[in-house]
Amino acid sequence: MLDIRNVTKIFNAGTVNERKALDNISLSMSDGDFVTVIGGNGAGKSTLLNCIAGVYPVDEGTIMVDNIKLDRLPEYKRAKYLGRVFQDPMMGTAADMGIQENLALAWRRGNRRTLRWGIMDKEKELYRKLLASLDLGLEDRMAAKVGLLSGGQRQALTLLMATLNAPKMLLLDEHTAALDPKTARKVLELSDQFIKKEKLTTMMVTHNMRAALQYGNRLIMMNEGTILLDISGEEKAKLRIDDLLRLFEKAGADEFMNDRMLLSK
Repeated sequence: MLDIRNVTKIFNAGTVNERKALDNISLSMSDGDFVTVIGGNGAGKSTLLNCIAGVYPVDEGTIMVDNIKLDRLPEYKRAKYLGRVFQDPMMGTAADMGIQENLALAWRRGNRRTLRWGIMDKEKELYRKLLASLDLGLEDRMAAKVGLLSGGQRQALTLLMATLNAPKMLLLDEHTAALDPKTARKVLELSDQFIKKEKLTTMMVTHNMRAALQYGNRLIMMNEGTILLDISGEEKAKLRIDDLLRLFEKAGADEFMNDRMLLSK
């Protein structure tokens, strides 16, 4: 489903601030893979997601999703193939529009626009059912402006919007980092529920080691724009946090032992 070959991304090339964020990185994911990506600040995790999404053009290499060459497509043309949830709950939704209007935009993503009535009753019933599955009471507030929602409610709505049309790939960029622990657990549980239900191919960037181990069938550790560890299947299922810390140390990635990762234990 995803094939990244020899991708390099350099910021501020040719200046004193030049930084190689991705260094000739290659990665393949099969249909239905759920990969968690972990690493320290500046490891290249979010840059990798942003290169897939088209926020940053790659300097070298190719990115294919379901045999569709993405690396030369602009960001808006990639949107029909990708679902994204951002770290900031304020992104991914239109604050001045209602909940049902936001869902309608997501429902029509990649489709041709027409002059038909905006949201039909049958469509509203579908949205009500989907919102009820979140167990946040949003099904009774479909006309409410999204800007009035809490961060957790907004992130759950963004997740629903991102998976509404079963994208070829779902990108989760530290999507619980700005939430309190209880709300973060709820959003992670919803993410796992949607991913399993739709069998979505997913890449989730996280600083939380427990979440990286608990979710997904494969774990990748990045450092300085390269992949240091790639663990899957039974080997990943047997891992514990102490095991992961030892693997970090063995890989020579001592800089991963920063406060944020240790606190996420």
